[in-house]
Amino acid sequence: MVVLFSLAGCQSLSGKSEQAGLMGTGDLGLIIERASGSVLVVNTTRHDVLGRVEGLGDLSHASVVYSRDARYGYVFGRDGGLTKVDLLTGAIADRVIQSGNSIGGAISQDGRYVAVSNYEPGGVKVFDSETLELVADIPATWTNEQGETARSKTVGLVDAPGNQFVFSLFDAGEIWTLGIVDGEPEVSRYPAGKAPYDALITPDGRYYIAGLFGEDGLSMLDLWEPEAGVTEILPGYGKGEQQLPVYKMPHLEGWAIADGRALVPAVGHHQVLVADMNDWSLVDRIPVQGQPVFVMASPDNRQIWVSFAHPKNDVVQVIDSSTREIVRTLEPGKAVLHMEFTPRGEEVWVSARDSNRVTVYNTRTLEPVAELNAEKPSGIFFTSRAHTLGL
Repeated sequence: MVVLFSLAGCQSLSGKSEQAGLMGTGDLGLIIERASGSVLVVNTTRHDVLGRVEGLGDLSHASVVYSRDARYGYVFGRDGGLTKVDLLTGAIADRVIQSGNSIGGAISQDGRYVAVSNYEPGGVKVFDSETLELVADIPATWTNEQGETARSKTVGLVDAPGNQFVFSLFDAGEIWTLGIVDGEPEVSRYPAGKAPYDALITPDGRYYIAGLFGEDGLSMLDLWEPEAGVTEILPGYGKGEQQLPVYKMPHLEGWAIADGRALVPAVGHHQVLVADMNDWSLVDRIPVQGQPVFVMASPDNRQIWVSFAHPKNDVVQVIDSSTREIVRTLEPGKAVLHMEFTPRGEEVWVSARDSNRVTVYNTRTLEPVAELNAEKPSGIFFTSRAHTLGL
């Protein structure tokens, strides 16, 4: 799709108004500026900042999904804000405050619905992607140890095939699936272990896997056969070992899936775990320099890029997926928070919050090729995500 791109008169998108003209969205993206409540609209081919959109509220833990045509980015803010950003005009198309504390969201397979996962009040709300009108409100209710009905924090919300959403309940220790059928929500519930803190869906959309903070191991739901319930995988990977203090929980959406293996950040350990996806057995542990947060595979699966929690969060390590050896340690800046590969993987963009910059690396040479200034950058989200399950 190619549409008219005009910066003239768009007060939210500052600078470079001379670039008015026709533009597609396939090489665009958004970078979160967490301290200022703003996002940068970027062009990945030209390593260019097209402008800044302001007024998005608290972006201290923000994420983005995209409409099917990749024109609109839906930004989920920590203050409960859901903001629809038009990448081509560089303006806020719509915005709602839908909760007191939210933790991310997803867009449905058909692009009709945007769902938001909330800490306060616990639950999931679903909105029409065109109008941001509320479609469904799903309280995450459960019975606590005192026998009282309570609401749980919801985490790990992803889209799934069949126009479903899947998410976990941190307090209740459950996984729920949610579908919107003829405008009505349909929910199924599954026990999931102690304190699921984040989750992912495998690239084929079959397995939903939740990390457990309350025990060593992970919980997996086979969405092809959900009636079989949740299976525990990688049980006890840290049992009997001295765990380190956990400074930042790893993000499971950054798991690497490569060559029939899943590479998993180990909670409280300086390791990346390697699991055989045929039987989910633990086959290797790769020592790394700190506690991993993101473990991300390049699109060709040849490299695994790992970022880390405080205090050793100023570096990124690159692992060769075939040898499982670290081939380079990079220093993108202070407080590395996120990484994003360009759609075909020739480059990776890395944000360094305390250095106020984003560094672009060539994935073949592992050398920096560009730097972009940004105000306390965190999440980097390219429009290629519009066509990817679970992102």
